[in-house]
Amino acid sequence: MTDVTITFPDGKTKSVAAGTTGLDIAKGISPSLAKRTVAMQLDGVLSDLNDPISKDVAINFVSRTDPAALELIRHDSAHVMAEAVQALWPGTQVTIGPVIENGFFYDFAKAEPFLPEDIGKIEKKMHEIIAKNAAFTKEVWSRDKAKQVFRDKGELFKIELVDAIPEGQDLKIYHQGDWFDLCRGPHMTSTGGIGKAFKLLKFAGAYWRGDSNNPQLQRIYGTAFATQEELDAYLKQIEEAEKRDHRKLGREMDLFHFQEEAPGSIFWHPKGWTLFQTLINYMRRQQQRAGYVEVNSPDMMEKHFWELSGHWENYGENMFTTTLPDERVFCCKPMNCPGHVQIYKHGLKSYRDLPLKIAEFGKVHRYEPSGALHGMLRVRHFTQDDAHIFITEDQIMEECLKINDLMLAIYKDFGFEDIFIKLSTRPEKRVGADHLWDKAEKALGDVLDEVTKRSNGRIKTALQPGEGAFYGPKLEYVLKDAIGREWQCGTTQVDFNLAGRLGAFYIDEHSEKKTPVMIHRAMFGSLERFTGILIENFAGHFPLWLAPLQVVVATITSEADAYANEVVAALKAAGLRVEADLRNEKIGYKVREHSVAKVPVILAVGMRDAEARNVSVRRLGSQDQTVMKLDDAVSAFAKEATAPDLG
Repeated sequence: MTDVTITFPDGKTKSVAAGTTGLDIAKGISPSLAKRTVAMQLDGVLSDLNDPISKDVAINFVSRTDPAALELIRHDSAHVMAEAVQALWPGTQVTIGPVIENGFFYDFAKAEPFLPEDIGKIEKKMHEIIAKNAAFTKEVWSRDKAKQVFRDKGELFKIELVDAIPEGQDLKIYHQGDWFDLCRGPHMTSTGGIGKAFKLLKFAGAYWRGDSNNPQLQRIYGTAFATQEELDAYLKQIEEAEKRDHRKLGREMDLFHFQEEAPGSIFWHPKGWTLFQTLINYMRRQQQRAGYVEVNSPDMMEKHFWELSGHWENYGENMFTTTLPDERVFCCKPMNCPGHVQIYKHGLKSYRDLPLKIAEFGKVHRYEPSGALHGMLRVRHFTQDDAHIFITEDQIMEECLKINDLMLAIYKDFGFEDIFIKLSTRPEKRVGADHLWDKAEKALGDVLDEVTKRSNGRIKTALQPGEGAFYGPKLEYVLKDAIGREWQCGTTQVDFNLAGRLGAFYIDEHSEKKTPVMIHRAMFGSLERFTGILIENFAGHFPLWLAPLQVVVATITSEADAYANEVVAALKAAGLRVEADLRNEKIGYKVREHSVAKVPVILAVGMRDAEARNVSVRRLGSQDQTVMKLDDAVSAFAKEATAPDLG
């Protein structure tokens, strides 16, 4: 039997017989290593510990507490949950149960709906299964055998899944004791590796394969961690996130609403629109200082135009279209970039005109499946703070660093200083020659290296292979909010393709035509989404400059109405957003109501205040009350309400 060479993380190598398993190798090193190892990585790919090794490979043994094991813990939890459900409700069909961000789910075909109290029953049964510590074992079946076995079990959805597996791929069956499932794997060595740090979270409806024309299933969501401490921290985060849900706060603050007649679109109320415009005005000032010119491009353009740009071929399934009576097909724009190229092309450009920075608060329309829509965070109709910078190739580094510096300064103004930047490289579905992608990826890689160097390692980075846009690689800026959640917001994309496809050029110093490089740039990203992130980050308790309604002046008695109106006028003259509450209600009732609406400052005024020209100041979230002279209060609040870029 031939030998294969195993390379360990420390660089040492060992020859073993081909077909030796990872478990055999671990046992040969030490019994304790074999005992604590639950899986292995072969050339960086997670694999079953019992898989035979048939070629030279780098091996890394994965213990249960390694970060790489978390996906396996959750995957195994999904299988154990499915076994528990079928044990409790025989005849239930299992469909698919993948790992997702922060947890896992499994979809079931069950005659009767799950009840809230069923979560506890399922968890109890899962603990029993885990305690048995049954080994995960893998078999490879023929298609005919798999279909017959699942047909005999009444698992009709599994038969369809078998048919969907491409010819030539192994059809794997994983056993855990007597229970088994069709699965690509890998798994840990046994169910005991899951541990006790798991929790089932909720039930939901789901269509088979996400298609509303297919049968409706019942989904159970859960999560799992290596330790109870990690699980407790996550559950606390979920609890806090529910309190901060922007949809709930949006209702309480009277900012916006949604309707079924316009799925994925926002109906902005006056206060919400004020907040939205505050963000736009802030960004507009920042862009003007940085040398951008603002434009506006059409919302709808002919399909042929999108075919030239490459969007129709690579993004067409996400685009809304309409056919006119003359049979011309038009598309609602999913991106602003092709329109900006047309504006760039209007008039001859020289290398002396570059960089040319074109910005737009452009409305874009993208089809998202109804099941993916989520308040303001996932919509179909949104506004981008979009910009496209037309440059020469040797200007890439300088302009990308300027974008980075501006982006970090903007995020800091909103309280985000924990930033994570990801480099997303060429996707499988793309336009352009590989040598152009090579240049674009190298350019962004060099930018990221310089950004990391400048931050002295404070900014974390990561590589996301295959996650770039179809026209170019990108840097994605990820922000961490007040409760530790991460949000991808800004992007910088280097594009050697789109300008040339649409016929844009400039005249270089040798009087020759050259194709400009485009940098696609967004800082908030989607303004709707960023607004939702801000609402949740601040839990509605906005700093005074951002609050849509900054001050309410509430009367203690109707005799103070005239003075209250005088206070309102003084605050408005100082540029504050203020309203009077002159209702014939008790002051305690007014304070509670405006506190629920998250008004940052409530000024209570009565006759004594009017006589002394004072105001009683109550801050959101505080029971304390401070008496201030009116002129002092106006001056202090006007200063506090100044946007950070104007201070």
